[in-house]
Amino acid sequence: LIADRREGIGVCGWILVSLSFFLVLITFPISIWACIKVIREYERAVVFRLGHILSKKAKGPGLILVLPCTDTFMKVDLRTVTCKIPPQEILTKDAVTTQVDGVVYYRIHSPVSAVANVTDVHSATFLLAQTTLRNVLGTQSLAQLLAGREEIAHSIQAILDSATEQWGIKVARVEIKDVRIPVAMQRAMAAEAEAAREARAKIVAAEGEMNASKALKQASVVLSESPAALQLRYLQTLTTLAAENNSTIVFPLPINMLESLGQKNRGG
Repeated sequence: LIADRREGIGVCGWILVSLSFFLVLITFPISIWACIKVIREYERAVVFRLGHILSKKAKGPGLILVLPCTDTFMKVDLRTVTCKIPPQEILTKDAVTTQVDGVVYYRIHSPVSAVANVTDVHSATFLLAQTTLRNVLGTQSLAQLLAGREEIAHSIQAILDSATEQWGIKVARVEIKDVRIPVAMQRAMAAEAEAAREARAKIVAAEGEMNASKALKQASVVLSESPAALQLRYLQTLTTLAAENNSTIVFPLPINMLESLGQKNRGG
């Protein structure tokens, strides 16, 4: 890590810097083209003087002065980087093999830390994202993985953001793109879902039959209390059949005749 105090470059270092300034002066204005560098708006320059970082803050954007022989610099891009995590084969908590891929969006917020604290900040972030994805998803069951992608993505983002803070990285977003499961498991899950739907359909049908039987019972009670209501119901049925241009002719028998016939049969 970068030391909190600024170390000096020593007497020899100041002599070399003075000679570098003198070389720029005696070769002016030709040397100015080699000493002035242009830094874009989305870039920052970390300047090293005799191996030491010139200041704790990166320079730019705009024009910066770099002395020949003693100064070197590295440009750091501050734009958001899209890191695509290739499909990772993961064994879930309930022993199901899946392949999961994702995307990590991050940017460099401290150019000095990104240059001085890690060799290749982008490669390190990529490898850490792969490892974190495997570790976090390995603690989840398949049902949790399929249903809680957003919560898992937030958890991965928090872990990455905490781990890459000393590298000058800010993780903006993590997304889980796709979850692939074996074909045999897909068929088993489809069969399970179909069986669950059939069970729900049977329950709904049984509830409908029960409600219909209750309604018919209530209707029979009402019709038994008023014989004229049954005659009106016969007339409504005839009206419905006539409206459909049906060739069948229905002759309703009076209820009294049916009752008399029933009494004769019981008497015989």
